[in-house]
Parts: sequence; C-alpha cells; structure tokens
Amino acid sequence: MIDARLYLLQRLTAIAMLPLIATHLILMIFAINGGLTAEEILGRTQGSIGWALFYGSFVLFAAVHGAIGFRTILYEWFIPNSRVCSIASIALLITLIGLGLRAVYAVTL
Repeated sequence: MIDARLYLLQRLTAIAMLPLIATHLILMIFAINGGLTAEEILGRTQGSIGWALFYGSFVLFAAVHGAIGFRTILYEWFIPNSRVCSIASIALLITLIGLGLRAVYAVTL
C-alpha cells in the first residue's frame, strides 16, 4: 500500500515541478539572451519573498521526488528491504531539503 502512495506522490511532485522548471528555464534563457550577468540576476532575486517561495517550493518538490526515486532504485536493484530503503531515502530527503533551502536562502534573502 505504501508503494502505491509513494508512486502517486512521485507523479504528483513531477506534475507540480513542470511549471516551475519551465518558468526557471524560460527566465534564464531570457536573462542570458538579454545580457544579464549572474551578479545582475542575483541582484534581482535578493530580498524577494516571491523568488524565495518559488525556489523553496521547487526544492521541496524536487527533494520529495528524488528521495522516492532513490528509495525505488535501492529497493529494486540493491536492498530488497523496504525499511532500510525507507530510512536511507528519508535521510536523503532531509539532506536535500536542508541543502536546497540553504541555497534558496543565500540567493533570495
């Protein structure tokens, strides 16, 4: 039962990330084609709650999505013990969220 829920959650996070990925890529293409440097782009994101929420949600969705995929790969290829796989994926999830939100904080606030 938990595998079915994780499968669904991973698909939902993929759907949620689609507009975030598209927005990020489009904005970066326009910024670079517009001649903005990395410093100028960061200058525009500093102090922006909107960008913090945008990239913060991106980090959360990507961390959940990646951790579930990691759990599936561990289980199917290496460790056929769901408890061990779950513990490893939770550890990865916490690490990804921590590092990702730290990066968001550095770039936006």
